Amino acid sequence: MKANDVRKLSAAELETKLVDLKKDLFNLRLQHATNQLDNPLRIAEVKKDIARVKTIIREQQLAGR
Repeated sequence: MKANDVRKLSAAELETKLVDLKKDLFNLRLQHATNQLDNPLRIAEVKKDIARVKTIIREQQLAGR
């Protein structure tokens, strides 16, 4: 996911995306703990996506003030 793509989303869509990414991260960690995860690098990708979404949310909050 690119930052430009994230910036195009509305605030409600960003919140929904953040919840989905957190669920994905939980499921990936669970799979990793039970040795069922095929690609462990996916965990890092999801973490970075969460950080991108949170950053864009914060930028929008600061711009709104």
